[in-house]
Amino acid sequence: MSAERATGPTRTRRAGGARRALVLDQVVEVLAGRGYAGTRFSDVSQATGVAVSTLQGYFGSREDMLIEALQRSTSGEVAALRELAAGRTDPWERLVALVERGLATEVPVWRTLMEFWTAAAHDAELREHAGVLATRYREPFAEAVRAGVGSGAFTPRFEAAAIVDVAVAAMDGLLYPVVLDHRASADRAYREVVLAQLAYALGRNP
Repeated sequence: MSAERATGPTRTRRAGGARRALVLDQVVEVLAGRGYAGTRFSDVSQATGVAVSTLQGYFGSREDMLIEALQRSTSGEVAALRELAAGRTDPWERLVALVERGLATEVPVWRTLMEFWTAAAHDAELREHAGVLATRYREPFAEAVRAGVGSGAFTPRFEAAAIVDVAVAAMDGLLYPVVLDHRASADRAYREVVLAQLAYALGRNP
């Protein structure tokens, strides 16, 4: 890795408008199926019908195309959580909905996240984005906990921030078992354990 790449320079985002955005969504699909290392311009071209030269004009390099696709996919997960949380006022119901949404993440999304984190381990800019994403991902959970504490619905037995970290880690912990087909994302027993632990840690008052 060059010195410039190691410091995480800002990548140039190229023009392309609505068509480019549609192609980027398809890049996400190809990436989820083929993985970061296995996705080339030619694979995306075959899936989208867009010429390799046009893809190069849209994104510059293969790496920049894949990293932007990873960012788009993972940022979409954060937006979905925020939308879900906004529709519920009861702190516990909000937490349950957020946990269920996290545990029921679709396998292609898990695959994309796996690729995202693997790539982030080797790319400074993407690693920085991963940190921002992690903060944004946990914030709806943290907001629900704060709301519960403020209303008296929760009396935490541990530090609230640590409880949120453990809850998010319990969801992230399904990534590899689900991607490897060792466990179903809709495992209800796993869900019940996570929620029971969360209720205990928060000192939930029904």
